[in-house]
Amino acid sequence: MSDDDRSIRRTGLGMMLLFWALFIGMGTWWFQGYLENQRNPNAHLVNAVTGEGDAVTLERNRSGHFVATGRINGEPVDFLLDTGATYVAVPDDLADRLGLERSGSTWFNTANGRVRGDLTTIDEISLGGFSARDVAGSISTGLDGETALLGMSFLNRFDIEISNAQMVLRPAQ
Repeated sequence: MSDDDRSIRRTGLGMMLLFWALFIGMGTWWFQGYLENQRNPNAHLVNAVTGEGDAVTLERNRSGHFVATGRINGEPVDFLLDTGATYVAVPDDLADRLGLERSGSTWFNTANGRVRGDLTTIDEISLGGFSARDVAGSISTGLDGETALLGMSFLNRFDIEISNAQMVLRPAQ
């Protein structure tokens, strides 16, 4: 085999390896986006402009929950909408990152039992073009991750309608 033939073979092998590396990389990137959309089908709401419409429609995720991306004090946050939670509950690490001030501690009755947490007042929460100021919240050491529970201290400002796989929020009349 001549040197030219070896060079052509090496180039062909390199091109084939490059193709497969790009194919696997692009497939992984696409699949990650697909999984993220299954977890949070309402991620686009983080970019909604305040006062954009008269209703926000949320889609259930694959697990049957309403997850959406909104903002706390201007910072993007994933929310799990929880009509059974009294306050907006923020995990401890996320509260520190957002600079939330603690105003006292108390006990909370949760689905996982009685837990201790801190009270806070959140300057502004926005979701899908709606925003609310001075929202009562709690900082919970028992919550893990970066997802906050969007409880009734925010949601009670809206009329909530749940039908099939959708939740519609409208400003309270």
